[in-house]
Parts: sequence; C-alpha cells; structure tokens
Amino acid sequence: MTSAPLAGRLDGLLFFPVTAYGPDGGLDVDAFRAHVRGGIEAGAAAVFACCGTGEFHALTPEEFRTCVAAAVEEAAGRVPVVAGAGYGTALAVQYAKAAEEAGADGLLAMPPYLVVADQEGLLRHYTELAAATALDVIVYQRDNAVFTPETVVGLARVPGIIGLKDGYGDLDLMQRIVGAVRRDLPPGHPFLFFNGLPTAELTGLAYRGIGVTLYSSAVFCFAPDIALAFHRALNTGDDDTVNRLLDGFYAPLVELRNLGRGYAVSLVKAGVRLAGLEVGEVRPPLSEPDPVHVKMLAELIERGRALIGGGAGGAGDAGGERA
Repeated sequence: MTSAPLAGRLDGLLFFPVTAYGPDGGLDVDAFRAHVRGGIEAGAAAVFACCGTGEFHALTPEEFRTCVAAAVEEAAGRVPVVAGAGYGTALAVQYAKAAEEAGADGLLAMPPYLVVADQEGLLRHYTELAAATALDVIVYQRDNAVFTPETVVGLARVPGIIGLKDGYGDLDLMQRIVGAVRRDLPPGHPFLFFNGLPTAELTGLAYRGIGVTLYSSAVFCFAPDIALAFHRALNTGDDDTVNRLLDGFYAPLVELRNLGRGYAVSLVKAGVRLAGLEVGEVRPPLSEPDPVHVKMLAELIERGRALIGGGAGGAGDAGGERA
C-alpha cells in the first residue's frame, strides 16, 4: 500500500480479475497471480480483487485474504489494489480489516446481505464500515443499496468514503446525485463516480454526458486490447471508433450476456479461458455458460479485434501466454 491518496490514482481502465480455481475447485493462486500480472502488464490502471467478477460471494475469508495479498504482491505499488467487502456490517468490517492487513489500497463496499434497508440504515452501515478501517472506501450502488441524492451527499461527507460506483443504471437518478454532490460539497472535495454496470462500455457515452468517465471493464479480463481501444476512443472523443465498437462488439456482447443468468461472471471467466489461462469454472450457485454461447463469445472477440485492426488472439490478453 502506498501513501498516495487512492482517489488520485484511479485514472484509467479499472480491472476486475476473476478468481482462479483448480480442477478440484480449490483456489489456484498461481493462475490468479498470472491473471493479475497479465492485466497490469496490459495496461490496467487499478486492480479490484475479490469483487463481483471475482466471486466475492463464493470465497472463504482465508481465500479472500490470500487473493488480496497475491494481488498486492503482483501490483508491487505500480497500480492500486482495491478489495471487495460485503455482507452485514460486522462481517464487512472483518473483510475490511483483512484487506488492510493484506496491503490493499482501498475497498469496494458491496450491498449489505439480503435485507432491504432504509436510507438512514444504509448511511449508518457505510459510515461504520469506513470508521473501522484506514482504507478509502468506494460504495457500490446496486440491488438493495440504491441511494437518494441526499444520502450520497451524506456518504461523501464521511471521512474515508471517496466515491460511488453505480451498478443501478438510472441516469436520471445519477444526474441528480452528481448535481447534489457538486452543489452541496465544498469546491475541490474529492469524490469520484464510476459507471459500474455490467459491460459498462455500452453506456459509456451516456455516463460521459453526466460527467462520469471512470468505469469498470469486464472485457479487459479477456480482451484488454479491445477494452483499451474503446477506452482511448471514449476519452479522446473519437466517437466514430466508439460507435463502431458499440455496434459491432459491445451491443452483441450484452445480448449474449443476457442469454443466461450469472453470465456477467461466468461468461467473463469463459473468456479468460479462451484467452489462454485456465482459471477453472465458477463456483455454485453460479453455473457454466452453454458451450454454444462460449463459441459465440470466441467469434465475437475475433470480430472485435477485426474492428480495431488486431489479429486473432491479439497481444496483451490479461492472463494469457505472456503473463
């Protein structure tokens, strides 16, 4: 962990690695290290370990600690490592402390387990989590943790809470949240917003329009060359390239992802295997994607590479042979 503030280091494409398992279903730390190392070498700006794509829900506390520590060692200070934390407040605090001990730079605080809380309860939950750790906290809005603009302003005022990742996708709500934070917090107050929708590139133009430019890229896990080409185009205003990739790659990818439950994780993991790294299958209660859909994914990746002028199997696969 470096002494530089996390908020100032999250400037680029955010990498959410899958968690690797061996043939026996146990953790494969070497494969996980290779995946993380490959992503960093390919150009990731940060590693978000053991989060949604990394099957946080399926990991034991010991596996969580092992993976976070491995990601920190592979990053070696080159990029920040942010770890997931979730469940109820008491368990979220335990995960936060484990991540801190493992050397992480920050936390992605996922929704509380099962219960649907009111705004006061949600604010209390994240406030107590932030108070229990020295790590900076990014709050993940989705499912049973959806906030009013007033609550987000309250979160932004909590010491240690530095941002909101939106996985809910209500642009009207997000515009009001961004506006409320801009209006009610002192000028220069560091608070970040992230597009955290599955296949966030599909909504990149819309989120850019309300001032949200940071996003997580699941595609980076298995085709970093495509993900980086899109990221460059989006950030430089090259809308021709953006729209070419949206129409020819990302929109079909979302249609494919929507063919099965849990494909936001299991199809990504299949993509990593296609890229040349054996990371195992997903753990229950998720299940593997239909082989026909995996074949469709392989063909779609080839099409995406053709759209950016790359060859089949393009350079820099996160966790492929070069890792």
